[in-house]
Amino acid sequence: MLCVNFCLKCAHVRTGTTANNCGQIANCVAINLPLGFDRVLAALLHDVVEDQDVTNAEVAAEFGASVASIVAEVTDDKSLAKKERKRLQVASAPHKSKAASIIKLADKTANLRALANSPPPWPAERKTGYVGWARSVVSGLPVKPAPLMAPFETAANAALATITP
Repeated sequence: MLCVNFCLKCAHVRTGTTANNCGQIANCVAINLPLGFDRVLAALLHDVVEDQDVTNAEVAAEFGASVASIVAEVTDDKSLAKKERKRLQVASAPHKSKAASIIKLADKTANLRALANSPPPWPAERKTGYVGWARSVVSGLPVKPAPLMAPFETAANAALATITP
């Protein structure tokens, strides 16, 4: 419960949007729930490190080195340009651990669901590009359980269906 409270306190608004991040956090956790406590905590915490003023050291101090290690593996380096962060996600995907692969897959699924259900005011080209990029990241992951790939593809197709040129 401490972790949920920590995340909710930090996740008021997702960086770069006007959307509250709580729904995406819940989505990612629901997918990871059967997979182990450290993965659930890491799924909760990775967006907090990416999008808020929270460090991985704080995660380690509050939730332990194992959780912090998984969080670090799935967290983008926000000091890099967006284009470079996106490139690195694709390039590093094949090297992810099982835990990180599953969290990445869950996170991309949650992001695509958000794109489909409450689309940001992006041009159609950007939305289409995001779906293609998310598919590129996921296709490179070494672990892609079929029960998690089906919802990912459903979310990707739903996001594409909402795009009007």
